[in-house]
Amino acid sequence: MTRFASYDGTRIGYRTLGDGPPLVCLPGGPGRTCEYFGDLGGLSRSRQLIMPDTRGTGESADASDPLSYRCDRLAGDVEALRAHIGLDRMDLLGHSAAGDLATLYAAAFPQRVAHLILLTPGLDAVGVEETDEQWRAALARRSAEPWYPAALAAMEKAETEDESMENRRAYMPFFYGRWDSAAQAHVDGGVSERSRPVRDGFRAEGAFNPSKTREAVSRLTAPVLVYAGEFDAAPTPETAAAGARLFPNATVAVQPGAAHFPWLDDPAFFTAAITSFLS
Repeated sequence: MTRFASYDGTRIGYRTLGDGPPLVCLPGGPGRTCEYFGDLGGLSRSRQLIMPDTRGTGESADASDPLSYRCDRLAGDVEALRAHIGLDRMDLLGHSAAGDLATLYAAAFPQRVAHLILLTPGLDAVGVEETDEQWRAALARRSAEPWYPAALAAMEKAETEDESMENRRAYMPFFYGRWDSAAQAHVDGGVSERSRPVRDGFRAEGAFNPSKTREAVSRLTAPVLVYAGEFDAAPTPETAAAGARLFPNATVAVQPGAAHFPWLDDPAFFTAAITSFLS
């Protein structure tokens, strides 16, 4: 793990893995460390993955200013990382909640983005989200699974503010295309109670200005890939497509049989799709 000082002096840790052209990968959660990426389904065989830990998590230091955990403020750490590794323009991937971070970075620093991958992304930054009916319908698509009744009950408890790790583990099957041993081993990777200030601050008031961000990304010239899983509930493939329409040069990919962590569900399909886009 390598560390550098960000714009305000906060020490940010990042890990590199693999060989080839660099791909900066921002972890989601918010507040999950880059550990859960693994090697992104073998993508490290063709790309050098540069994976930072968000400030306040993993090998990165806690912030002295809690407001710097806001999503828009975290874009400053991404820009500091780019400058530190010496890239004039970078290929950037943001997963889950970090889809919002990658979008805000691209809006603020469009000249620094060569390719943008929004991987099963949050789309709050551009004001796109599922309706409650769409969310429920997406969950119901998994109703034939043996784990469904218990996972649905846990999801409903989470909606009433049960944020316990035990309840989280109970609803996590929704986030995987296959609830197998690999998925079960992945659930707790990179998750820590230390990151609660990050989770609390990421979407704090002022973090998002969707109309301003929509206007900014409408001028983004870099190619954009919005990548969804067939079984994901947030975003659903339909929501991902709606988000993609806000970018002038965007492609949508939907991985069959996948959910929120598609590199686990079918590594070969995932790496082929990402490699093709970046090529």
